[in-house]
Amino acid sequence: MTQFELSREHEEFRRTVRDFAEATIRPHVAEWDRAHHFPTDVVQRMGELGLFGLTAPEEYGGAGIDPEDGPFTSLCLAIEELGRVDQSMGITLEAGVGLGINPILTYGTDEQKKTWLPDLVAGRRLAGFGLTEPGAGSDAGATRTRAELENGEWIVNGSKQFITNSGSDITSLVTVTARTGVSDAGRPEISAIIVPAGTPGFVAEPAYDKLGWNISDTHPLTFTDVRVPESHLVGERGRGYAQFLAILDDGRVAIAALAVGLIQACVDLCVEYSLDRQTMGGPIGRKQGVAFQIADLEVMLHASRMLTYRAAAMKDAMLGGRGPSTRDFKQAASVAKLYTSESAVTATRIATQVFGGYGFMEEYAVARFYRDAKILEIGEGTSEVQRMLIARGLGLPVE
Repeated sequence: MTQFELSREHEEFRRTVRDFAEATIRPHVAEWDRAHHFPTDVVQRMGELGLFGLTAPEEYGGAGIDPEDGPFTSLCLAIEELGRVDQSMGITLEAGVGLGINPILTYGTDEQKKTWLPDLVAGRRLAGFGLTEPGAGSDAGATRTRAELENGEWIVNGSKQFITNSGSDITSLVTVTARTGVSDAGRPEISAIIVPAGTPGFVAEPAYDKLGWNISDTHPLTFTDVRVPESHLVGERGRGYAQFLAILDDGRVAIAALAVGLIQACVDLCVEYSLDRQTMGGPIGRKQGVAFQIADLEVMLHASRMLTYRAAAMKDAMLGGRGPSTRDFKQAASVAKLYTSESAVTATRIATQVFGGYGFMEEYAVARFYRDAKILEIGEGTSEVQRMLIARGLGLPVE
């Protein structure tokens, strides 16, 4: 059985990140959200705190945490605590590590790692992960972006959409999937290629006007005859799609941690409000109709946290070569992501109801969390995709 209780060091680290989020992020969140402002200076302060280097080795400036001490669990705790204050800052860290650093750290060459990782790990720069396209979302294998090898250069043409950390002032690169040929079986050969920011023909289009995550940096991308060196291929040619699917397993656990932070915020806000808000001679928290709903939130929180921490502990065990199997981890990741993301949406609906008319006002954090929650059921694999993966893990031939 995989051990997933938090260590004393983990709890101390949690308090450190919580103090940072409370002091540095919370006072400005409402203003940043209204202005759709991406605070690069705060992102870099997160880097100075070591948050982007939690899963990276010391040789690239990372923390070099032994797998026995739970580096991936530490990352999930950081995402949870940031997400408890603001979901946008939580996803900035999640995507910066899981989708920006991870492809290069896991599959990159020594030269690619030496070139790109130090700035990414230090939080001085950010990287994006270009998988989704206008016609290729859950069916990411249907990518239309193409890359042709010509005279030692990849020439990339196509587009990507909904790409986090891809157009900020500190974005250094986006790793993209592209068709690079046809396999012997006649299937599209999909490879992963690093495209540095500022490369001629690579354009980060204007940022999206989103329902939530307004502080997060999210852009559509276009590539028009973009030329990058052949050495920018990440991993094996034709293995890009498989590499990105493996990366998404880690990301699903990280999204679950983000959802846990949101549910914790809902519990905190509802308890405080239900004790302060007076009606009919006493606090609304004395009414069963309110108190029982908050009790349900607490149950969701405990279940979500345990599913997430268990999956994170499984990942740390795999990093240490102690098992479990990849199949078991994939199942745990999908279970955690599905349950926590759907619970987070429910939690924000309940929290908004507890606040009544005030919950509909943007001056209250529950309104922002309500807007931010829905994407958790979509990003890093929709709820429908998670149900499909879980069913397949049970041996069902679902399509």
